[in-house]
Amino acid sequence: MKHPETHHGSGAGSARPVGGSAIEAQGLGKKYRRGWALQDVSFRLPTGRVCGLVGPNGAGKSTLMGLATHMIRPTTGALRVFGAAPGSTEAVLRTAFLTQEKPLFRRFTVAETLRLGHEFNPRWDQEVAEGIVHAGRVPLEAKVGTLSGGQRTRVAFALAFGKRPDLLILDEPMADLDPLVRRELMTTLKTEAAEHGTTVLVSSHMLAELEYICDYLLVIANGGLRLAGEVDELRAAHAVLDLAGDGSSLAGTPHRVIEPRGHEGRPGALVRLDEPIAYGGPAEPPTLEELLLAYLRSPDAPGLIAPSARVGDIHDIIVHDGTKAVTA
Repeated sequence: MKHPETHHGSGAGSARPVGGSAIEAQGLGKKYRRGWALQDVSFRLPTGRVCGLVGPNGAGKSTLMGLATHMIRPTTGALRVFGAAPGSTEAVLRTAFLTQEKPLFRRFTVAETLRLGHEFNPRWDQEVAEGIVHAGRVPLEAKVGTLSGGQRTRVAFALAFGKRPDLLILDEPMADLDPLVRRELMTTLKTEAAEHGTTVLVSSHMLAELEYICDYLLVIANGGLRLAGEVDELRAAHAVLDLAGDGSSLAGTPHRVIEPRGHEGRPGALVRLDEPIAYGGPAEPPTLEELLLAYLRSPDAPGLIAPSARVGDIHDIIVHDGTKAVTA
């Protein structure tokens, strides 16, 4: 299902035109011996977004990225990358995946590593790759095995960006970097995505940094999708209510309470709005961090899939190659 649209939100790449889907999933599930890692996950990630993938450890984030990159196969449902099957030539050429481990050949020099990237990627951009390396003062003649963890991360980023992917998937890519270098690479990520229309799916526990770069959101907990959509539309669908007195007015609120909470010593709640509300006074829009934490701490609260993240019938995401949805 393709929905041409123009993005008006704040954050990374708010001015770039987008249309179609980078990733679409319908009824996606993966079951291991210990149980379901993901179950009945359906969403679309429009092209050109920088999307934060958020959830506690073991929630299913790495499983989702593994399914998108054909490292694992689904138990149920289907997933497509730009309309193509994960692992197909089209999907592989258009996708770059940077894992936490950042596997590199330790005996190669940095220059040899970039040369390898050039040989295997027809859209290779040497200038971009070398620019990321030079910004960190990483010597091209140094062997990868002699580099610090942060320097190796920079080389891995150079490989990922140099590929000039249409979809860049990052699994906790900056956990071993100091705050200044993390912010620098986050800025590079934001700039590259905006200039080239790259879709980015980045998994991270660093909520403040996600707020800096992300304009889209996928939240997974207990193997299910809790939130999905534009950051602006998800925030606009909620409010933080600061209530006077003993908080008994919560029982009469017309809005769905996601998380009761204390607010500067006063009772209140984060609520999902069932009707428009005027912010100001006792009601304010939540920050991205408040929104994320409320849903992660409230597993019984119903999830919210915003219109921009919804998919249609499963046949809309199956390419015409005879592929069938996997069923249990």
